Amino acid sequence: MNSNTANIKEWALDFRFWNAAPRSCVNLTKELIAMPRSPDRRRFLQSTALAGLAATAGCLSVASSSESSPGDEAATANPTDSPVAADGNVSSDSTCQVTDTPSQLTPPESLDDWLADANGYDGEPTRKAGSQVDIRVGESVDGEMAFAPAVIEVAPMTRVTWDWTGHGGQHNVVALDSTFDSGQPNAQAGTSYEYIFDETGEYPFVSEPDLESGMKGAVLVREPPSTGNQTVDMWMRDVENFDGTVTDRTGSSVVTITVGVEGNGGSFGFAPPVLRVTTGTTVNFEWTGDGGAHNVVFENAGIHSGEVTHEPGIHFQHTFEERGTYRYTCQPHSALGQKGAIIVD
Repeated sequence: MNSNTANIKEWALDFRFWNAAPRSCVNLTKELIAMPRSPDRRRFLQSTALAGLAATAGCLSVASSSESSPGDEAATANPTDSPVAADGNVSSDSTCQVTDTPSQLTPPESLDDWLADANGYDGEPTRKAGSQVDIRVGESVDGEMAFAPAVIEVAPMTRVTWDWTGHGGQHNVVALDSTFDSGQPNAQAGTSYEYIFDETGEYPFVSEPDLESGMKGAVLVREPPSTGNQTVDMWMRDVENFDGTVTDRTGSSVVTITVGVEGNGGSFGFAPPVLRVTTGTTVNFEWTGDGGAHNVVFENAGIHSGEVTHEPGIHFQHTFEERGTYRYTCQPHSALGQKGAIIVD
């Protein structure tokens, strides 16, 4: 590193350029840092290919390095306080004119009306379970740039990560109510931005450069579905095709559960997800043949279908003679949310 470059880096650290320009064009590579406004939740995670970033923003660029200087430990201990999270090379062209002017964005009176022309949105929110959800930034849908999925429904404390595809030019992610804002538009594939939604509500957002062309979406934060049965609710909390409904088949002697229905990102669901029956009921599990090979394995009950199979048809049945709450899953797809429950009265 030559002396000019070292001086530039020292200037950036001492004067904390990042805090001085909340939407500055500082770009970082492979280094976790926090950005201004809600520093505990608002972060640029990753942006690869430093040269591409420099070309995109034309401003101060910082690359991670395994070597660190004595001042770097303090700088990384609290990344919200410093523009440089680790030792790196600072380009000699360090003059950054921050010309970005935030758009005048306001939440719509009717979210449904506002989303009517959102690219890639069919009118039905995509329910996402689990603590981590991803949205692609710059997905081509019918020839238009879109967020994919455009509208999601999640539970409180879900971490939503927007991942740039690198398609369609520069994009950013800005909430209409200013709750979150990824900063300067970026065209670099591999860039990520995340936000943890800790309060229920509706959070519409846009890509500012694509405001007029329909690249917009929303995060709907709602309490997870509930049956009133705590055992069932905890088991089913990460099942996307579960909406809180308990299908009542009490009084039936034979009931069928379908294996491999649409859900959880593919044909990875049981239908109905939660079933209520009476003692003496026989439950048939019928495979659709979709979603690959499945099986049925009950938790803590010694009940299972045996080897996985992808062939359509009824491959397993069980008669429930004792009351209780029975939880089951497909082992190959359990992590995806292919789970179900049977309440025996």
